[in-house]
Amino acid sequence: MKSKQEVVIGVDVGTGSVRAGVFSLRGKMLGMGESPIEIFRPKPGFVEQSSDNIWESAGAAIRRSLKVAGVQPRSVLGISFDATCSLVARDKQDRPLSISPTSKPNQNIVVWMDHRAIDQADRINSTRHSVLRYVGGKLSPEQEPPKLLWIKEKMPGTWKRVAKFLDLADFMTYRATGNDMRSLCTVVCKWTYLGHKGRHGRWDRSFFREIGLDDLFTPCRAGETVRPMGANAGSLREQAAKELGLAPGTAVGVGIIDAHAGGLGVLGSAFEDEPGDKNVEHILALIGGTSSCHMATTSKPIFVKGIWGPYFGAMMPGKWLLEGGQSATGALIDHILADSATGATLSEKARVEEKTPYEMLNGIIRDLKRKNRKGPELVANLHVLPYFHGNRSPHADPYARGVIDGLSLDRSLDDLALRYYAAIQAIAYGTRQIMEALNTKGLSIDKIYACGGGTKNRLWLQEHADVTGCEIILPKEPEAMLLGTALLAATAGGAFEHLSEAMAAMCHAGSIVRPDLSTNNFHDLKYGVFQNMYRQQLKSRNLMSKFQ
Repeated sequence: MKSKQEVVIGVDVGTGSVRAGVFSLRGKMLGMGESPIEIFRPKPGFVEQSSDNIWESAGAAIRRSLKVAGVQPRSVLGISFDATCSLVARDKQDRPLSISPTSKPNQNIVVWMDHRAIDQADRINSTRHSVLRYVGGKLSPEQEPPKLLWIKEKMPGTWKRVAKFLDLADFMTYRATGNDMRSLCTVVCKWTYLGHKGRHGRWDRSFFREIGLDDLFTPCRAGETVRPMGANAGSLREQAAKELGLAPGTAVGVGIIDAHAGGLGVLGSAFEDEPGDKNVEHILALIGGTSSCHMATTSKPIFVKGIWGPYFGAMMPGKWLLEGGQSATGALIDHILADSATGATLSEKARVEEKTPYEMLNGIIRDLKRKNRKGPELVANLHVLPYFHGNRSPHADPYARGVIDGLSLDRSLDDLALRYYAAIQAIAYGTRQIMEALNTKGLSIDKIYACGGGTKNRLWLQEHADVTGCEIILPKEPEAMLLGTALLAATAGGAFEHLSEAMAAMCHAGSIVRPDLSTNNFHDLKYGVFQNMYRQQLKSRNLMSKFQ
């Protein structure tokens, strides 16, 4: 194995697996490893995980990545972690503490997509406290204060016994170093920490008093030290190094939320064409996965109803961040397939032909377009409202639900492919709606830099380009989320003085997907139908409200 080459490791803790990537200081991925993680669903709306299981999976993924890369642990200059915005509970002996109705200690994480705290979110939002201005006016049940309030109200024993509540990325840093250092990204984006106040930001204790969570800080169970992403959080402890397969003393960088890591990984290539950071203010970073995040940076705070933020310093140092999102995108596509009577047939056919189900469906759509001599108008009378898990942006409506308009009794693979195609268009209309909400408030976004699972699907990419009218620039390194986290590791390890320098050196642009402008008229009309579907749903909900 090689021993002299300096490399860094980015670790991505996703919803279903942990991935680790070994990178050179020029941004080339040398090896990747992946390990699955457990997920528990004890009740409808409840989604839980285990911090010990995730840590063990991280070790397996890191060992695999080093083996594939052919480098030894002593060659690793630094490591950092990104993770979903999930809530971890630890007790006074630093052991997992159950947040589950099952009372099982290993189920000590409330996963980001868990919606148990909708009622708590509603009550918190009804206060109209001034800090809510910095989350688009409303907290989501996916953010931490509603989850914390749910635990206090529904599991008072857990609330009394807990010593630390941590965002998942911060837990990984803490487990690695023993230092309870919170990321500016996690606490600003998910906990209402005010990053723009003072040198390192501050909590607004009046907010927590008003919502009944002031005792979160007596003693402080939300962390007392907050630092920017990529700051040196300390060195890898001997026990942690043994568990991860790395060398003790390896630098550990303050971590980041997974989608924001993707934002860094794609936006860095903007520095190639134009020095400085002004160029990035015209770009939307789109990170597509189980859900999707849409991130825009600005030099000054801009308030957009239904869009999270403005968050100061939560992704790029010195910049404000606006974050839109769709709660179910990849998850919606998977649901459309799994919910169909033809889904099993598709899976078996894909297995026999050694293709993914998405490759099979894309092929069917391509053939249907040729046969019918049509483009996107193939689904002119099939409409999807993609709010199957609520709407995150721009409506901030967790009660919104999905709709499919135009169904028939057809159970063929062709019909399933059409529903799949209409769902992809609907997700793209959601992106267009978020962009319009941003640009209406003074932004001038005209490009999309994208990464994530959705970007591996050419049909998904082309529909997003056509629907938004924007070029979509893909990163040269497809695993941009891992790269974004590796940037933090490189900065913490001292390879670069500033995160922006790491972005310029390690991030590079790849291929470009250009919009087909001949589809504009069709998409303008269908986008209008998309908007009307939600308005009609609101009318129906209002009409039936007395029965809810």
